[in-house]
Amino acid sequence: MPFTVEPQAEMRPGIIELRWGDPDPALIPVAAIGDAARWVTDTVGAAALNYGVNEGPNALREALAERISRAEGWPVGLEEIAVTNGTSSAIHLLLSHLVGADDAVFMEDPGFSLAIRMARDLSLHLVAVPLDDRGMDVEALAERVASTRASGRRPRLVYTVATYHNPTGTCLSDERRRRLVELAVEEDLLVVEDDVYRELAYDGPAPRSLWSIAAEIEGAAERVIRLGTFSKTLAPGLRCGWLTSGAARVRQYTERGVLDSGGCPSQFTACVCAHLLREGIFDENVTRLQSAYGARRDALVDGLRAGLPEGCTVTSPSGGLFVWVALPSDLAAGDLIAAGEANGVAFFDGKRFSISGHDRGLRLGFSMYGPGDLREGAARLGRTLAEARAGR
Repeated sequence: MPFTVEPQAEMRPGIIELRWGDPDPALIPVAAIGDAARWVTDTVGAAALNYGVNEGPNALREALAERISRAEGWPVGLEEIAVTNGTSSAIHLLLSHLVGADDAVFMEDPGFSLAIRMARDLSLHLVAVPLDDRGMDVEALAERVASTRASGRRPRLVYTVATYHNPTGTCLSDERRRRLVELAVEEDLLVVEDDVYRELAYDGPAPRSLWSIAAEIEGAAERVIRLGTFSKTLAPGLRCGWLTSGAARVRQYTERGVLDSGGCPSQFTACVCAHLLREGIFDENVTRLQSAYGARRDALVDGLRAGLPEGCTVTSPSGGLFVWVALPSDLAAGDLIAAGEANGVAFFDGKRFSISGHDRGLRLGFSMYGPGDLREGAARLGRTLAEARAGR
């Protein structure tokens, strides 16, 4: 019987699938991960295949602490870091255990569609916060926090992809980053910083994390919970990531019943990732991805700027995996999906990422194809939009 494994991302013949933000399978370091897995089974043995402590094995936490301290210029202690089962399960656990029925959660609009979905699955009260080319509008957030409090509901948590935002690719500006952390202290808010794309920086180093800024501000260390993952930089199937925050907040996370039940949620792969970090293989892979994905971003953006009709605005991200196309007022993204697929290109419409139902944008992922296919995908999208406009 064949051993079949189906990928989550659907790749249909004849269609350039710009819907997905998955790592290109050809860029996953399969051999290096396999070598690391064999090293772990041979050297660590059964301990790597047993239940582990809730916060994750010291080997990975130490390797992460060293790398984060070196890369971000701010020390992180072992008590301030925990291993997670990627970011999605960590987001769900944080939303389910830190937010009550009468609390409000604030998210960018447009924002990460699956975080929005998880909040809705939990029946949480969502408040949309607009963003522009400098990221989340923090003053608009402050106004919404005040109006939420005045309505009798407790403002509780802000979820943000501040760096290389999904879906728009924008970065929160430096002044807004500091103001957001200050607002969290002033208003007794928690901030969940989904920092999944930090390593995928193409035009220089990524901006400072909210977590590192919080460490400098009195009373802020427990306010920011930063999430990272190996899903985009090694392989999603490893299901391994991490969380950094103040020590008390990390304990609050690791003492949840779901972790008491099984301990570290990714014990074996945490050991594999630790070995890849310690041997320098992770850093080598990040450099390789930055080069490959940076070239793909350029190809898609250049193709879009050459091929899209007048009135469309293309945001070129300085990192991450997505390009955002803002549409003119006479075009709605949802109306273009079928026509795009008929022209051999697929994308996600803006409504998928919106709390308020806004549908004037397209999210395009550039990770799954080489530059030639991306330029062709841009040309097909340009034809689709031109035809839609001509037909009105």
